[in-house]
Amino acid sequence: MPRVSATKQSILAAALELGALHGISGTTMDEVSERAGVAKGSVYYNFASKDKLFEELLTAGVSSLSGTLRGARQSAGGIAGIEGMVTSMLALIADNRSLAKLMAAEIFRTDRPWQESMGVLRREAISEFEAALAPLVPAATPPGSLPLMAAGMFGATLMAGLEWLIFSPETPLTEVCAAVLFTVSGGLTAPDAATSGP
Repeated sequence: MPRVSATKQSILAAALELGALHGISGTTMDEVSERAGVAKGSVYYNFASKDKLFEELLTAGVSSLSGTLRGARQSAGGIAGIEGMVTSMLALIADNRSLAKLMAAEIFRTDRPWQESMGVLRREAISEFEAALAPLVPAATPPGSLPLMAAGMFGATLMAGLEWLIFSPETPLTEVCAAVLFTVSGGLTAPDAATSGP
């Protein structure tokens, strides 16, 4: 993997801060240059356009997420593997709040120049959940259900992680993980007829 120069790293960090704060559309290359403390020419030397800058930032983030999920899936099987994946994803979100916020805003968009590359990486991340869920679902499960279950688990974990960090950061990671797993595992049940009243 090629080494990223200090200048390029500063530009990426500045773009990440500004993108998380104002959104990609609300961020200009002038602002990135100013925040990074580099000449505007340096920004364009490293990235031909704002689209290229954010594409690199987002694709690197989703690629890192896929690697984290893959490592967690391969380290344990069954329910323990799923729990490890959810925990690892939540920990990664906690360690990279700005990137998680930016990814959540962009990962499902279809009107961006990086749509195709992001789509490939998004599917790669979701496929890690799919591979972990496959041995756990009943054989009679309709074929189209497994990808949707995997996407649901991915989306639930991502959004619960952001909800946690923005609105209740004092909640321990273990509790957030348990809440996500309970919700997506079918742990919810209908109210007991005896206690639900007439």
